[in-house]
Amino acid sequence: MSAATTTTAGTTAPPATAGLRTRRRRRALRTLAFLSPWLVGFGVFFAYPLAATVYFSFMDYDGFTAPSFAGLANWSYVLGDSPLFWPALRNTLWLVAATTVCRVVFGLGVGLLVTRIKRGAGLLRTLCFLPFLAPPVAATLAFVFLLNPGTGPVNGLLARFGIDGPAWFGDPAWAKPALTVLAVWGVGDLMVIFVAALLDVPREQYEAAELDGASAYQRFRYVTLPNIAPVVLFAVVTGVIQATQSYTQPLVAGQIASGAAGGSGRPFEPGYPDKSTLTLPQLVYQQGFQRFDYGSACVVALVLFTLALSLTALLMRRRSGVAAGAAGAAGAAGAGS
Repeated sequence: MSAATTTTAGTTAPPATAGLRTRRRRRALRTLAFLSPWLVGFGVFFAYPLAATVYFSFMDYDGFTAPSFAGLANWSYVLGDSPLFWPALRNTLWLVAATTVCRVVFGLGVGLLVTRIKRGAGLLRTLCFLPFLAPPVAATLAFVFLLNPGTGPVNGLLARFGIDGPAWFGDPAWAKPALTVLAVWGVGDLMVIFVAALLDVPREQYEAAELDGASAYQRFRYVTLPNIAPVVLFAVVTGVIQATQSYTQPLVAGQIASGAAGGSGRPFEPGYPDKSTLTLPQLVYQQGFQRFDYGSACVVALVLFTLALSLTALLMRRRSGVAAGAAGAAGAAGAGS
C-alpha cells in the first residue's frame, strides 16, 4: 500500500510542480508585458541618460573629438576651481526656498478665499488661473516691462507715494525677489489643486469644531490642515522640483535687463546682474553648449539631480515621520479613553 502511494506520489507530484511553474512564468510574462511601456520609457529617457551622464562626467569631451578619460578632473574643476558653480548653487537653493514657500502659501490663501466667498468665486478663480496659462517667455517679458526701473508702471506708482523703486532685474539684491514675484504670479495651478482639496474636507468636522467653540484659526489648524496635508506635501515636492529646474525665466530676464536680447553677436553669459540669477540648469547649458565642456556640464547635472533627489527624499521622510507621530498620538489618546 505504501509502495503504491509512493509510486502515485512520485508520478503526480512533478506534473503539479511543473504546472505551478508554468502559471508563475505566464503571470510574470503578463506583468512584464503590461510594464513594458514604462520599462522602455524608463530605460530610454532616464536610465540610459543618467548612466551616460555619469560616464561623461569622468571624460574630457567637447562633442567633436573622441572622449578621453580625465579621472576626477571635471569634478575637481566644478567643485573647486569654477567661479560659477557655488553662486549658481546658492541662487538655486534661494529660489527653491523662496518660490516654493511663497507659491504654496499664496496658492493656499487664494484657494481659501475662493471657497469662502459667496459671489464672484468663478470669476476670481478664472482671473487667478489665467496667468498660469501665459508662456514663460511672454510672462517674463511682461514682468521685465512692468518692473523696468526707469519707465515701468510699478516704480512709477511707487514714486507717487515718495518711494524710490529698486532696479529690480538690474539690481543683484532685487533680481531673485523679482523672479519670486513672477513665480507667485503664475500660481493658478496650485490654486485649483487647493480648491479641490478644500472642498473635499468634511463639513461635519467644521460644524463639530464650531460647536466646541473653536476659532477660525483653530479650525484651520486642526481641521483644514490635517485633511489637506497630502495635497500640501504634493505642492511642496512639485514646487521644489520645479524650482530646481529654473532656467527660462532667469535667462530671459537677464537678457532683457542687460540689453543683450537684441543680439550683440556674442554668446550671452547667463546670470545678469553679477551672477545673481545664475542657476544650475543655466550653468549646465553654458558649460555644455557654449563652452563645449561636456564633462563639467555632466558634473553640474549630476549635482542638480542629487540636490533634487535629496530634497524630495527629505520632504517625504519628514512627512512620514509626522504622520507616524500623529497616528501614535491618536492611538495613545484612544487607549487612554
